[in-house]
Amino acid sequence: MPGENNNLPVRSYQKQFKQLLQAVYHKQSYFAEFFGGSVEVLDGVENNKTAFSVKTSDIPVVVGTEYNKDKEVGFGTGTEKSGRFGNRTEVIYTDTDVDYDWEWVYHEGVDRYTVNNNFDSSVADRLDLQAQAKVQLFDNKGGAFISKVANETKQLADFSNENVLRLFNDLSNAYVNMEAIGSKMAWVVPELYNAIVDHPLTTTSKSSAANIDENGILRFKGFTIKETPDAKFQTGEVAYTSIVNVGKQFTGINTARAMETTEFDGQVLQGAGKAGEYILPANKKAVIKVTKTP
Repeated sequence: MPGENNNLPVRSYQKQFKQLLQAVYHKQSYFAEFFGGSVEVLDGVENNKTAFSVKTSDIPVVVGTEYNKDKEVGFGTGTEKSGRFGNRTEVIYTDTDVDYDWEWVYHEGVDRYTVNNNFDSSVADRLDLQAQAKVQLFDNKGGAFISKVANETKQLADFSNENVLRLFNDLSNAYVNMEAIGSKMAWVVPELYNAIVDHPLTTTSKSSAANIDENGILRFKGFTIKETPDAKFQTGEVAYTSIVNVGKQFTGINTARAMETTEFDGQVLQGAGKAGEYILPANKKAVIKVTKTP
């Protein structure tokens, strides 16, 4: 019968792979803070296109100037025709579908004759390594997404003390003026990170927490600084800044399984899923990227 796999056992690893993805993502994703610190994982995906829906409302907030005390408003000739609180705005939410943008797969095999290790341990090891590889893929996609949705681009001529300070002063001003609420974070390439650590402002006389021995710095000009590999940025870009937790990264697991095969004495490991990223349009203003001019 179709679907019976010729009486060969099939074991589902969706639950285990889901837990591995979430654990590895929390530890190894450079851009985790942008996406709320975790990847949303759905197992047993049934919808082939839509990941989830969000309810949004773009109805502006109207602030009345004063309570209307006119005797013909709400009373007299204005009875049931007017209100003393001013015009009433109806609040309506719209359902917005969020679709998957990209896919991932893996296909491996463990042969009992050649694996040279405990069979079950080998399967567990490969699932863990696949989770790590997928999180690296998520991270690369996440960086490209941040670059794509950035609302503003600032330019940096070089990593001199003067220009680095000017850049972060401009960034600080931008977030204050947009009245952004939340913790600010800057993901920076190693060269910019070192320029910040070595900056004259990062001294104990300025109450700075820079550690030259460890080549570490936690904050600079109100931003939490995170050193990030060059490869995580798009060409010519050296930094991303944002309020943390403004986006969402997600994946749906279509399958994660191990099943016996007749082609060799062992099992094939197969997995496939869909993934994507999302940010509310209103949150894009809190995302700024920095490019280094040639």
